[in-house]
Amino acid sequence: QVQLVESGGGLVQAGGSLRLSCAASGIRFSINAMGWYRQAPGKQRELVAVITSGSFTNYADSVKDRFAISRDNAKNTVFLQMNSLKPEDTAVYYCYANPWGTDYWGKGTLVTVSS
Repeated sequence: QVQLVESGGGLVQAGGSLRLSCAASGIRFSINAMGWYRQAPGKQRELVAVITSGSFTNYADSVKDRFAISRDNAKNTVFLQMNSLKPEDTAVYYCYANPWGTDYWGKGTLVTVSS
């Protein structure tokens, strides 16, 4: 059974930082790309960042130079370091994996950035 469990969300002032974590189980973590998505109220879910099994990374233009995705294969965990947060970063952040061609999502963690 695949499980993705996010943690680390919360309320932060604009300009602050948060670090999200996603613990994965039920998959061969080290060989899978992992991603973070977010969904703001009234908006579609959008890709934030992705990291491949070889630790190649890619980011949405809106978060480049502010966010950093990383992974710890020994702990089956992917991280999202978020710096210089803006009110428009407010959203529920979801962890994502696609092992065997099937989409899996965590339940999400809420990030609220106050101005």
